[in-house]
Amino acid sequence: MNEDVKTCPIIANHIKVALVGQPNVGKSMLINSVSNAHLHVGNFSGVTVDKTEVLFDYKNYHFTVVDLPGTYAFTDYTIEERVTRDYLCAEDYDIIINVVDSTNLEKNLQLTAELFTMSKKMVIALNMSDEAEKEGIEVNAEYMSELLNIPCVKVSAAQKTGIEELINTVVKVHEKPKAEPKLVFSEAVEEETENIVTYLQKHKYEATNSYRNIATNLLKENKKTYEKLHDNPIWTELQPILIEASKHIELHHNTDDIKEAFAEEYASFNRGIVAEVVKVKKQEKEEKTLTEKIDSILIHPVYGIPIFLFLMWGLFQLTFVLGAVPMDWIDAFFGWFGDAVGATITNDDMRSLIVDGLIAGVGAVILFTPNIIILFIGIALLESTGYMSRVAFLLDGFFHKFGLHGQSFIPLVTGFGCSIPAYMSARILKNDRDRLLTLFIISFMSCGARLPVYVLFAGAFFSESIAGNVLFAIYITGAMLGLIAAKVLKMTAFKGEDEPFVMEMPKYRLPSAKLIWHTVLSKTLMYLKKAGTFIAGATVLIWFLSNYPHDTQLEKSYEAKIAQVQSKEEKNKLTNELASKNLEQSYLGRIGAFSEPVFRPLGLDWKMAVALEAGLSAKEVVVSTLGVLYALGENVDETTYSLKDAISKNISFASAVAFIVIIMVYLPCFAASIVFTREAGGIKYFFYLLAFTTITAYVLAFLAYHITLLLGY
Repeated sequence: MNEDVKTCPIIANHIKVALVGQPNVGKSMLINSVSNAHLHVGNFSGVTVDKTEVLFDYKNYHFTVVDLPGTYAFTDYTIEERVTRDYLCAEDYDIIINVVDSTNLEKNLQLTAELFTMSKKMVIALNMSDEAEKEGIEVNAEYMSELLNIPCVKVSAAQKTGIEELINTVVKVHEKPKAEPKLVFSEAVEEETENIVTYLQKHKYEATNSYRNIATNLLKENKKTYEKLHDNPIWTELQPILIEASKHIELHHNTDDIKEAFAEEYASFNRGIVAEVVKVKKQEKEEKTLTEKIDSILIHPVYGIPIFLFLMWGLFQLTFVLGAVPMDWIDAFFGWFGDAVGATITNDDMRSLIVDGLIAGVGAVILFTPNIIILFIGIALLESTGYMSRVAFLLDGFFHKFGLHGQSFIPLVTGFGCSIPAYMSARILKNDRDRLLTLFIISFMSCGARLPVYVLFAGAFFSESIAGNVLFAIYITGAMLGLIAAKVLKMTAFKGEDEPFVMEMPKYRLPSAKLIWHTVLSKTLMYLKKAGTFIAGATVLIWFLSNYPHDTQLEKSYEAKIAQVQSKEEKNKLTNELASKNLEQSYLGRIGAFSEPVFRPLGLDWKMAVALEAGLSAKEVVVSTLGVLYALGENVDETTYSLKDAISKNISFASAVAFIVIIMVYLPCFAASIVFTREAGGIKYFFYLLAFTTITAYVLAFLAYHITLLLGY
């Protein structure tokens, strides 16, 4: 045998291949099928495990194929598994041929997914393809190649078919630059991976492996990776980041074992691949698993979408009905708190700033916290049970019609809670064009910050019994407008072929109370943090603009009139007139009057224009701004939930429709816009978003206003 090897002609181009696969996938038989191959059998260094090398020539290349012992995963439970792992991590080779069993693809892909972290060129050999056909299993190798960005070739070692195509593919992959495989994890893992990658980039860590693969190996607690980084100065800061990352991932998987969490990550990814590329002909099967039974209902092609819409409708009903209960308590508390604080301040301007500006403004935001919490709980429940990923799979075909992927559904539905985490979760889309398109559409998904405005107007124009339905209709309308906008953008600014992807298919599991608590708490705190920063600042600015400059002569004139009348009603009437005139002459009134001609074709007056302009800082400020603009004296009934009575009396229904359309579509808040700019990759994208949302909002509001008038409202 060795003599045969020596007689092989020396060829300059050499390719060294690591042949990897799980036990019993036919690796040895496959490589022995190569014509004129020469075997060289020895032992791996330091162990008694056989080391089989296959040498052969093909075209201008000399091949050395190392047949590694079969292993189910990157573990070291047996000597064979340790040999394979150590060879792949430490030895020098050019390319991996990963052999998988086509009849048991989901199980075999467990190892495949782990091989993606090796930063090596790779080809997947779909062995036993003849047996798969006999069993009615059809694997779409071409589509699988697109999904994974790794060439997949159907072969049969037993029938000796596909062997030449496999070797040709290896040569082509060897000659080209390495392509990154598409391995996408859950949102929690992707978020922590991005944090580690950012840290490594910041410190310019030098490595042959990609930062993403290093981050993945660190999260998986790979000993080799830990050893390389442990003596580096950056380890001091990196270690606490890894500890927090592990806690976050373990919490999302309801486990205290990071290896178990990643096993489920890989399994979810593999189920997604199988769902996309494998078709099984109808034949008598064993009884369905519980997951399959549930999926047959929830992701049914006909009534799966109606079920999803019903669940979302129920969520918005709960958001409105249950959220109304604690609103009374919060409203009463801020009324009492404002009165108590105001009684201790003698200076009129300072009292107005504190009570009417800060307390009233922030209170108007906190008033809607129960609605936000209910919405976050609902979304967290749907995500943690595994249902959201299946909805993405269900909607994939529908989304493709609008130029989006089913995977875009995750950041889009997250946008119903808050645009900031939604923009960040768009990272799961690895194609730049697809990610940018999704980022532009997220602003059409009505975030929790817009909910107070919707609740205000729904309560002002509709009875409480149907307000929840109106709320649901607003959200669905915004989402549909977003899909239409996606189609327009796909046909214009984001032209190009769709890139396929793999959607995770996690197992169904009961929601973890701890996970729900962590998710809802973090997102609610993010919402309240905005109330304490951007919103508080914007509220104070609105207060200043609405209270200055003072018209001393006007105030003295009205004070004299008020002193002359005896009736309480007359005093209130004059006080309200003074407040109205002061607003008109304030900086805020002047800004509104200046911009009113632009908004007049939409049926909006200067007060509504000012509220929309204030909403650029934070959408919640729209409510507090309207509260300032329509404040009718000290005896305003705050139980009207942000002046529902004043809204219904001063704004026509058609104008309200136009106003809501603008709220649905125009630029997200200042904080979200900053995150969008960072995720999109530059300030130019912010200006694109500003122009796109502004023009779209204006045109749609114009149409909505005039159509509503034509319908007689």
